[in-house]
Formats: sequence, structure tokens, C-alpha cells
Amino acid sequence: MSMKPKESGEIPAETVRVARAAFPKGSLAIRVRDGLGPLFSDEQFADLFPARGKPAWSPGRLAMVLVLQFVEALTDRQAAEAVRARIDWKYALGLELADVGFDYSVLSEFRDRLVGADGGREILDSVLAAARRQGLVTARGRARTDSTHVLSAVRELNQLELAAETLRSALNAVALAEPGWLSACARPEWFKHYATRAEDSRFPKDRSRRDQTYRRVGDDGMHLLRNIWAQDAPPGLRELPEVEVLRQVWVQYFHLVDGEVARRGPKDRPPGVMRLVTPYDLEVRTGGKRDINWDGYKVHLTETCEDDTPHLVTSVVTTLGSVSDDRMAAPVHAELARRDLLPGEHWVDTGYANGGALV
Repeated sequence: MSMKPKESGEIPAETVRVARAAFPKGSLAIRVRDGLGPLFSDEQFADLFPARGKPAWSPGRLAMVLVLQFVEALTDRQAAEAVRARIDWKYALGLELADVGFDYSVLSEFRDRLVGADGGREILDSVLAAARRQGLVTARGRARTDSTHVLSAVRELNQLELAAETLRSALNAVALAEPGWLSACARPEWFKHYATRAEDSRFPKDRSRRDQTYRRVGDDGMHLLRNIWAQDAPPGLRELPEVEVLRQVWVQYFHLVDGEVARRGPKDRPPGVMRLVTPYDLEVRTGGKRDINWDGYKVHLTETCEDDTPHLVTSVVTTLGSVSDDRMAAPVHAELARRDLLPGEHWVDTGYANGGALV
């Protein structure tokens, strides 16, 4: 896909006429277009597309579709159908009434491009710039910040499942890279223990037998690592990402006691900000907020809170789930300063309070 920049420009006259007749009192999409104008241009997203290839659907319009989709809580299929069939959306996007829109899969692809280039920041900046032109947001006003949890897109694993699944993932990667070598060094019972995903395995519920299983998994992983780091092992195995994850997890959760592999105690493990919780997303951490515990991330949202203007989100800062709120006042202020939207009065709860922030 390539991008051929096109300004949305004026709304087609027939679209305006039909939309005014169908929505004499307007709709949210119509009011947004009338009040803020075209929020996004194709040039803003030029870096997301190559110069050659089949022309992509207008990225400026796709960004607007994502905004409307979020506001109305629509699926990709529903959003694509709204572009094709709804008059008020065609008005907001500046489309001809006969425009057939795009396949719903385009939205997922466009989001992937945005995520890869941190393009969400560009979208928020454009919305705030339009709001500033209309006097809806200014610096030195009132704002409030709070955080919420964001779940990771991978299944939550307990520690035994984490160890077993990490080892299974490494074994699969090694089997693809050096099947003959693995057959020579693998223990016979590995094919029974690690053929299926950890969550599909039936681990014992009895504590002593469960501890025994934990030690067995730890010893199996250590045996694989020793063989991989042996002098006669294929050197490429050490470069496999899955093997590196196995090494990190074993350092964090296991150690040697009198030559035997043993599970580390809670106080002997690294802090939560470093500790891996899944082999499939290395940035995920365990977070806690009051009575909520989760594996994933934490997002800090700042919004205006003036009495006479709409409340608008002015900053979004995402961290690891284990990062405490009291470390985030300075990063949030830096993000607001970048947009020249530092508040005169900033409301936060006690979770953000520390000596430096109070000073």
C-alpha cells in the first residue's frame, strides 16, 4: 500500500444537502465536522506508507473513522458499515454519498501502522490543536489526572505455568532450529510433559506434589540451558529469542542449592518492575491498584475539568503495570508542557503524592 495525499477539502454539496435534511438538529459526527473542521490530513501519516504500491484509503479519513468508532463503541465491521451507509459519517468525512468505503480489515491494518510509529500521539495532538483553535482548551486552567489498569493481550499465568510454558516455547524454537541436536540431548519424558500448552496441562493440586513438579520443570530447563551453552552446542541456539527468555526466567525464578535446582523464595526474586510474567510479551508486568491486581500496563489520563467547557483528554502516558503512581507527576507534566497545556491547578489523588511532587 502507498499513500497518495488527498485533502478532504469541502464536503460535497449533495452530501451537505441530504445530511441537513436527514439531521435537521445535527448529530455528533455532523457537529464535530462543523465545529472543528477536518481534524486530520493525509500528510500527517505520510511516514506510515511507502511511496510505491496500490493507493491506500485516505489515512486522514481513517483517523477520523477511528475517533468516531471509539466514541460510538463500534466494532471494525460496524465502523466500516457506518462509513458505507450513514449519511452523517459521510458528512464528517467529506465523502460523496455514493462512496462505498473500504473493507473492515483496513482499520486493523491502519491501527497496526499507528501503533508501530506511535501515531496515536499524532491523532491526539491534532484533536487538541483543533480544540485550542475553538477555545475549548487552554493552558493554565484546571486539570485532573488518574490512572487505570490495562490488561495484556496474553493469558495470565501462575508461576508454575510461566515456567512450564517458557520451557515449552524454548523447546519448540530449538526443535525448529536444530531438531537433530535436540533429539540427542532431550530427556524422554519431555515429549509427554511439554507437548501441550501449560494452561492445558493438569498440574497436581497437592502442595508437595506441586512443588515436586516445580522442581522437575526447573531441572529440565537448567538441563536444556547447560546443553545450549556447552562448547559443542550449535552457537546459533543462544541467539534464539525464546532461549534468551528461558535464561531470564530461570535466573529470576530458580537458583542452585547444593548443586540442585531450587525455586527462589519471594524475597529472593527481582522486583516487579524487572520480573517477567509471560514468555510472549516481555514488557508485561504485574500491577496492583487498591484491590485490583493484573498483568499488563497502566495508563495515566489527564483531562480538563473546567465548569464551562467540555472535559477533554490532554495527556495519555502509559507505563509498565508495576510503576507506582507517585513517580508519574513529572512525566505527566512534561507531556502537558510539550503541548503547552500545563494547568494552573492540577488535581490528583494521594497515590501521586511524594516529597518532590509536593515541593
